[in-house]
Amino acid sequence: MKHLLPIFLFAAFTSPLWSDDRPALAHPSQKWEKAIAAFETADKKSPPPAGGIEFIGASGIARWTTLAEDFSGLPVFNRGFGGSQIEDATYFADRIVIPYRPKIIVFQSGGNDINAGKSPEKVAKDFEAFVAKVRAALPGVRILFIEQAPSSKRWEQRDQQQRLNQLVKEFISKDKNMVFIPMWQDFIGSDGKPNDALYVEDKLHNNAEGYKIRTRIVQKFLGNK
Repeated sequence: MKHLLPIFLFAAFTSPLWSDDRPALAHPSQKWEKAIAAFETADKKSPPPAGGIEFIGASGIARWTTLAEDFSGLPVFNRGFGGSQIEDATYFADRIVIPYRPKIIVFQSGGNDINAGKSPEKVAKDFEAFVAKVRAALPGVRILFIEQAPSSKRWEQRDQQQRLNQLVKEFISKDKNMVFIPMWQDFIGSDGKPNDALYVEDKLHNNAEGYKIRTRIVQKFLGNK
């Protein structure tokens, strides 16, 4: 037993108090790998239309399950993954944007970024990075940014959201092939606060009526069917 004591002491000072066999992520965005892999698997069975209209972003896009119906006659497809931030879309652009060679990208993201504590300035720069990466491969792609819309759930973040909207609007105004799609005012009620009738119970995500408004607004920039 006397001979074993040094071994025990060595183990105590060199071993962690607990073990975690989970592999470390090389990049935070890799937590979305399963969602991206699911898109790629689906693509093998039914690839997106060539030169299509790609909707990409966070839950506001991911939950748009009536997209094909709402824009019937247009080559739309959905690559939203809920909970994501702009950096995630940029990280995976090589796999779920650029290979499709879309003619138009409809982009909605940034709310989760603000909610995570990022400044509007940081989030706006992240969007610029997304545009730069995509445009490096697809210089002619038209990019439409859907304005951050208000919600009761995140009403206390409205100043940061509107600041982000303004920064992105200024950036987009410098490029003739990008469009800022206004959305904020259409979701404000007569009391000056978010119209909860356009949201599901969580007061964050739109219901069917909310998506009808989204469709009507976005259609103006895609062309009517």
